[in-house]
Amino acid sequence: MADDRRFELPTTPRSEAPVDWHDPAPFLRGTAWLDGGRVIRADPADLERLPRDIAERAALPIGVRLAFTAAPGTRAVELRYRAAVPEPDDPWAGLRHCFALWSGTRLVGETCVAPAAEGTVSLPLPPGGGVFAVHLPEGQSPAPLALRAVGGALSPAPPLPRWLVHGDSITEGWWSTRPAHSWPATAGRLLGLDPVNLGYAGGARGELPLAEQLARLPGEVITLAFGTNCWSRVPATADWLYATVRAFVGLVRLGHPRTPLLVVSPVLRPEAEHTRNALGATLTELRRAMERAALDLAAEGDDRLLVLPGRPLLAPEHLADGLHPNDAGHARIAAAVAGALRPYLPVRLPRQENAVGPGEDLSG
Repeated sequence: MADDRRFELPTTPRSEAPVDWHDPAPFLRGTAWLDGGRVIRADPADLERLPRDIAERAALPIGVRLAFTAAPGTRAVELRYRAAVPEPDDPWAGLRHCFALWSGTRLVGETCVAPAAEGTVSLPLPPGGGVFAVHLPEGQSPAPLALRAVGGALSPAPPLPRWLVHGDSITEGWWSTRPAHSWPATAGRLLGLDPVNLGYAGGARGELPLAEQLARLPGEVITLAFGTNCWSRVPATADWLYATVRAFVGLVRLGHPRTPLLVVSPVLRPEAEHTRNALGATLTELRRAMERAALDLAAEGDDRLLVLPGRPLLAPEHLADGLHPNDAGHARIAAAVAGALRPYLPVRLPRQENAVGPGEDLSG
């Protein structure tokens, strides 16, 4: 997982870059806000209302990637980047930077390089051109400085419908082995959406300022997947969570009155299912309260509000540490979320499992 180093766009004057290098900004996907030249996952004008842990997590480039169309004959894409490098005695000092190249739902290849404060990585492309996405390694938060084609030409990929995905560390992708394996990234590829990962490890406890930020952020689809941190990190009662979910959804609806909105209740957490927290609530009770709040809102007339119960999605073997899913668990959540959202998508795009070409799903 990513550490707390920040992700920034290049500060080198444009005139100093070689003419064949592209500014990465038009190629960036999965972005929410910019703070100056820095990608940030919370409104920089509204950070003072957020808990410190969420503001810190928002500085990480979770889910950010580069999407481009390569002309036929393009042999590779080169990416210049800057990254924080751990001290020699840091246990993560030898962690290689791995850049994954995807085409639709197919992994084309992965290139790993030694950690460096600034470097260039080359990712070979298959013949024939097409639409691709490069997932950046989140460890040490490499920031793209420029990219260029080798033997051809690149252009920014066509935009896809924007999917706002709010949640906690599970949404952030914890314990997936690669950023592209998180459930939002995987579901985004399945659905042909551009997922904007607004997951905050330790957070997503029903913070209402985040609901107001979601209301102001453009998006064609929204998912809210939180609740597990209301069991222990900041304990809640079932009644409190019921009221909070209603308030949270109500605030989001001020900016997105008809946007498809999926509420995903907490997935399996064995230690918490029948264990009472400091206020006497089990995770099972909290989950039911969250689902009941969403179902009540839907019954009151919100016919674009959907509920996906999280408990059936995972079994113990799908958990890496008793809380966070492994890759198989992330894939199961992604499949369930994709199945729930597919009938409500604003734009129907054909699934392209293996084809490479314009219009292909490149999100995630």
